[in-house]
Amino acid sequence: MSPATFTLEVIVENKPLARDPEGETIHHNLILKGGYSQVTSVRAGKLLRMKVEARSSEEAEQLVRKLCDDLRIYNPASHICQVRVLS
Repeated sequence: MSPATFTLEVIVENKPLARDPEGETIHHNLILKGGYSQVTSVRAGKLLRMKVEARSSEEAEQLVRKLCDDLRIYNPASHICQVRVLS
């Protein structure tokens, strides 16, 4: 089987109990001041979109998870890292 190209997303965000100054600033200084009081909180994060050549979507996901761990794309002590295969 020849490799196919898969698109994956990596989402890095602060752990739930960690402060999120960027999200707090967006919430207080933009959203609430803009009149959107229905929004009760905002958490900011980072989104990485990668194209990966692999034999299967499972192989692509494993490769990206390993890459994120090995290259310290995130800090496991303070961040959550999610990997999703889009296509």
